[in-house]
Amino acid sequence: MSLKSYIDKHPTLKQSIHRLLIPRYQARPRRWVSWFVNPLVHKRHRSSIVRSSVRLDVLPFNPFELGKRSIIDEFSVINNGVGSVVIGENTLIGIGTVLIGPVRIGSNVIMAQHIVLSGLNHSYEDILFPIRDQPITTRPIVINDDCWIGANVTITAGVTVGYHSVVAGGSVVITDVPAYTVVGGNPARVLKSYDTASRQWVRASKSVASSAQTV
Repeated sequence: MSLKSYIDKHPTLKQSIHRLLIPRYQARPRRWVSWFVNPLVHKRHRSSIVRSSVRLDVLPFNPFELGKRSIIDEFSVINNGVGSVVIGENTLIGIGTVLIGPVRIGSNVIMAQHIVLSGLNHSYEDILFPIRDQPITTRPIVINDDCWIGANVTITAGVTVGYHSVVAGGSVVITDVPAYTVVGGNPARVLKSYDTASRQWVRASKSVASSAQTV
């Protein structure tokens, strides 16, 4: 049995360790964790850049990885408290972006400004308890290699964005995006896709776009 599995099976021990790492009712780890523990546990390539204003709410019990030449730009928030955050090589995380794990972002990805990716959801069904006290659920978000995510996009839990796809600015993505596809809107629908026969990007017909929006 791994140490993590052992701790998970002992709630009192888990709670005590949790309070050692994070102040109660907060998400930001204690400074000694950020300074002395995280650098030994997490995989950050020496050529990667995390700007000084980035809020790294990362803890040692879930992975945080940042590949070579990747950049997390100013005023972004990275949180791996309930799931890993893994970022590939040569990827830009734009200004003011929020990543809440579980999230996996590939290599050569461009993410513009003020994007939100959250693999976390709160239960709300029991009306006798505050929502904040109810259980959480997680479903991983995956952004494959060579994608471009526009400014002010929200991608919800469980969504996968396929290889070399584009999400237009301001979109809300609630369903998977196929590879070689451009989507946009709220909820996002297919706008274009790459046709391998003609080797061209083809606009979606109105009927296809409408059906994609209602999926």
